[in-house]
Amino acid sequence: MARDHLNAEELELIEAIRNLRRAYPNGYDELLWYAQQLFDKLVEMPPVDE
Repeated sequence: MARDHLNAEELELIEAIRNLRRAYPNGYDELLWYAQQLFDKLVEMPPVDE
């Protein structure tokens, strides 16, 4: 995967997913919520920041 093609929010989502898997079962619910919030922001149409 070419990291130079990912923006900061996409990288943050990837890290959140990795942390989610490592944290199970402790903190899973909170990290799942956080990852879902990041995902929702990335797929929101029209984009808020454009």
